[in-house]
Amino acid sequence: MQRTSSPVRAKSGTPAFAAAVVRWQKSHGRHGLPWQNTRDVYRIWLSEIMLQQTQVAAVIPYYERFLKRFPTLDVLAAADEDDVLALWSGLGYYSRARNLHRAAQQIAAQHSGIFPNDFDAVLELPGVGRSTAAAICVFAFGARHAILDGNVKRVFARCFGVAGYPGDSAVADALWAHADHLVPAKNVEAYTQGLMDLGAGICTRTKPRCDDCPLATRCVALKQKAVARYPSPRPRKVLPQRRTRMLVMLHAGQVLLEKRPGSGIWGGLWSLPEAGEKESVDACAARYGVKVATQKALPEVAHGFTHFLLAIEPVRVMVKKPDLHAASPGVMWLSLDDAQGAALPAPVRRILAAVEA
Repeated sequence: MQRTSSPVRAKSGTPAFAAAVVRWQKSHGRHGLPWQNTRDVYRIWLSEIMLQQTQVAAVIPYYERFLKRFPTLDVLAAADEDDVLALWSGLGYYSRARNLHRAAQQIAAQHSGIFPNDFDAVLELPGVGRSTAAAICVFAFGARHAILDGNVKRVFARCFGVAGYPGDSAVADALWAHADHLVPAKNVEAYTQGLMDLGAGICTRTKPRCDDCPLATRCVALKQKAVARYPSPRPRKVLPQRRTRMLVMLHAGQVLLEKRPGSGIWGGLWSLPEAGEKESVDACAARYGVKVATQKALPEVAHGFTHFLLAIEPVRVMVKKPDLHAASPGVMWLSLDDAQGAALPAPVRRILAAVEA
């Protein structure tokens, strides 16, 4: 069971730490991000989901386009999943988009379309973990909760000398203990934003700017001259290599796309048909009711996932006069230009961008 965040009262040493973070944030932190200076929980929630495992600079254009298309929670809840995924295409970690859409529908069904302001109810939403729920409640409702995203884990690990990989439960528990203990009694929004800003711009993974850090005088790692050792990296392991052949089946400037299953890699996105390990191009094409006229191997495309590496062997296939209006469910023909606007995985988008009809 996931533990909820219960902030504790300020204890000895807590006010000075928080005050240093707050003072620094007010003078040197970020204040003009598109999701700041608002209590609009929809905008805050969207930003927190997009910022999971993605840097601010990459998020901003997606955030702005997403809000233009889905300006309110009820509009998002009523949207088609394909439209949601199309706006997310290229940002990666697509389960975030599917969870965001499901959460909007859950809020519509269970909370009359009003975003809940109770921490435990926020935590129950798809795609929302303990730190994300805390950040939403802090910035939208002014609540006192501890955050511990990846950047903040690094700040605490160095400042308090917490050794080990933060993904290990014992290390995570130690970091959460510091996080819970340090939540201040007031200025919680500036404190929370300050921790995020320190982790993103000062206490960076490589080349940290320790001379500019308001916590330098209390940083255990800096005193030990061992900043680079904290936190310990994820234990290295050789990622398995997988291969697949994708068929770029073309006719009259249109390409055949297939919708992937809702779960798994690229769940719910449109992609190119994939041939089986020992399946010929002709046999694969026949499964989609088309015959091959010509085929040509294209340059291999590499794509990395968290747990494996994928090598894609694209094959450009010109097909003989298919019935463009007789595609089966989950399959469609689109012009190459229109295909670029569909919800495509990033490597598929690159493949199509390099293909000439």
